[in-house]
Amino acid sequence: MIVVRGTTVEVPTQDGAADAYLVHPADNAAHPAVLLYMDAFGLRPGLMGMADHLAGAGYTVLVPNLFYRHGQAPVVALPDFIDSAHRPALFEQIRPIAAELTPDRAMRDADSYLAWLAARPETTGGPAGVAGYCLGAGLALRTAGTYPERVAAAAGFHGARLATDAPDSPHLLADRITAELYFGHAGEDPSLLPEEVERLDKALAAAGVRHRTEVYAGAQHGYTQADTVVHDTGAAARHWAALLDLLSRVLKPTGA
Repeated sequence: MIVVRGTTVEVPTQDGAADAYLVHPADNAAHPAVLLYMDAFGLRPGLMGMADHLAGAGYTVLVPNLFYRHGQAPVVALPDFIDSAHRPALFEQIRPIAAELTPDRAMRDADSYLAWLAARPETTGGPAGVAGYCLGAGLALRTAGTYPERVAAAAGFHGARLATDAPDSPHLLADRITAELYFGHAGEDPSLLPEEVERLDKALAAAGVRHRTEVYAGAQHGYTQADTVVHDTGAAARHWAALLDLLSRVLKPTGA
């Protein structure tokens, strides 16, 4: 891994400006861009650390506060460690905020994030990688289908509602996707039913999308997040191996 430099930035959007974290190798060179979508708990030190890890592998990474319409991060006050006792009260606050991030709003924002990244001198300006966690996994899939010419690789981890019966379910964009995809589903996840995993795989296969899906047996929803009680060390390490493999093959970073 290489030395990285991170800073807080503001990204202009069609609805205002999103506060975000930008991190890149500290070598004054351009690197492939990665848009990292947060989980429901939002932009916080743990996610910044994950972005730092990605940047250390040779990428310029942007982590936007997806809930910026409700204020700068942290939009909801978080404890340093999110245990089972904290989760109910936190989700009472988060659910209505997340519900207002409609697919239309999210994809307007994605347009801004991708354009801003491509114009940065720290990026190579080519198609980006996208990685998403929890609600961000669905946004990664939706972004790949909405902006196929701008997304070369996308990965989602412990995602929810990826292939529902809803008319705007993100899996319905499969026939537009040109990126290579990877999904690491949590084996113990009531928010993603086995039939949805099957429906997603069938849609991607029918559309000829290069993809790989794995179910991490025993892992709970949120297994990648080290500041939560559901963190799973083994599953998190497996996710890093899969994500870095995908990005290195497709985006081909240099200098890492």
